[in-house]
Amino acid sequence: MNSEKSESSQMLCVCPECKNTLDLSRYPSVASGMVIECDHCGMTLLVKEISAGKVMTEIVDEGK
Repeated sequence: MNSEKSESSQMLCVCPECKNTLDLSRYPSVASGMVIECDHCGMTLLVKEISAGKVMTEIVDEGK
């Protein structure tokens, strides 16, 4: 058994649009300023802050 987890899998991120928890395992090195996508609603999100294991994001306006 592999008990080692990546840093991003231990962090919590909730989509501000659909309020679902995001699977951050697709992003092994989440960092402030990085753009990620919600795997539930498809919304593009900008990582604003990482604090105490929580990833704070905001919706990116791409003019769609």
